[in-house]
Order: sequence, then C-alpha cells, then structure tokens
Amino acid sequence: MSISIIVAVAENNAIGKDNDLLWHISDDLKRFKKITSGHKIIMGKNTFLSLPVRPLPNRTSIVITDKPSDNYEGCIMAYSIEDAIAKCEKDEECFIIGGGSVYRQFLPFADKLYLTKVDRTYEADIFFPAISEEEWELIEKEDHIDHQNNSLHFSFLTYIRKKS
Repeated sequence: MSISIIVAVAENNAIGKDNDLLWHISDDLKRFKKITSGHKIIMGKNTFLSLPVRPLPNRTSIVITDKPSDNYEGCIMAYSIEDAIAKCEKDEECFIIGGGSVYRQFLPFADKLYLTKVDRTYEADIFFPAISEEEWELIEKEDHIDHQNNSLHFSFLTYIRKKS
C-alpha cells in the first residue's frame, strides 16, 4: 500500500480557516478529482463535514472520528490512524485529504505528496507541516496562473519520500 497526501498550501503553509478552504482554484479542484478518483480517500470528520458533496463521487471515503456513534452513509468509519491504514488494500494508493491534524499524523507514513503551492500568504487557523528537503525529493513541478482569481500564481508539485 502506498499513502499519498494531497493538499493545497499557501506560502505560509496555511491550508484553512474556520473549517473552510482559503481559495477556490478551478484547476486545483480538477487536479484533485483526477488524481483521487477511483481511490480511497482518508479524512478527518471535520473535513468530511466541510465537503460540498458527501461522500465525494467515485471515491471510497474513510472518515476518522473519535466517536464510535458517528456513522456517515456511504463511508467507512475509522477510529485511529492505524485503523484507517488497516482499511486500505496492500496494493493500492490511498490519499490523505485533511484536515490539519490528520495530515500531521499521516506525514511520517506518506510515500508521496501532491501539493498545490499558492504564491500568497493567508490568515488561517490550520497549517500544513513544513516539508524537509532532506526527506522529500521534488520530482515534478508545473507553474500556473489562475486568471479568475486576480492572476493568482500557483504550482502543482509532486514529491516522493527519499530512500534512507
């Protein structure tokens, strides 16, 4: 099994505020859909509740919660990071889609990172951990401009964990 993290981050590693995204970039949402479709996606309860459509179509949602009474239709419930990992098949790529504490807990287990880096800082209450160049190798970078958002510059970055 491989664990991949997919996340959009600002220059200051901000990823959200008040359980919502900080921006809307159509190309980023299309990339997210393309990469995660047909796969299992793992998220915390708050991330699941923030989705505009629940569960996301053409993906299997694993929702991590600490309340055994939580049960979301069409989802697999997990009660720890280890439980969520155990619910993934050995030969599949599973995607971690948030939120902040879920990203932090899964980062040590991740093999690959799909980052959208937005070239602006934002006020936020949720941040993604810093990526260490000693641990991660950048293997792909595509620069873009979103003309619908005041010519906002962003990049699609793909990292793989370096072998020790």
